[in-house]
Amino acid sequence: MSGFSEKLTRKQEAAILALLSTRTVEEAARAAHVNARTLYRWQKEPEFDTAYRAAKRMSFGQSIARLHYLSSAAVSTLGKVMLDTATPPATKVRAADSILNHSIKAMETEEIVARVAELERALEARKNSGR
Repeated sequence: MSGFSEKLTRKQEAAILALLSTRTVEEAARAAHVNARTLYRWQKEPEFDTAYRAAKRMSFGQSIARLHYLSSAAVSTLGKVMLDTATPPATKVRAADSILNHSIKAMETEEIVARVAELERALEARKNSGR
């Protein structure tokens, strides 16, 4: 078993992998060698649904990690476009606007993370003090 759930069969795990890597349920069913109706029925079962959602979260986490890896190169590309004298002015403006917008979002996110961490510390301190 690949770790989605101890209660899933190998066919169900294959179906989850197929759902993650194909465009439609029908394609996933063919790839997993099951009937599409069976796959639709499995998707309604709580155990299968829970395992499928967990697999999607893991897959999405990998995508986020790839985005982090590529973000430095993306910023470099935007910077090069913005600073290149051969770049049309409208493209420079779009690159500059993109850099500024992403910078603002990053700062806002950092601020929210810091505030949440501070609230969590305060809550933990309150719990530990017996209140």
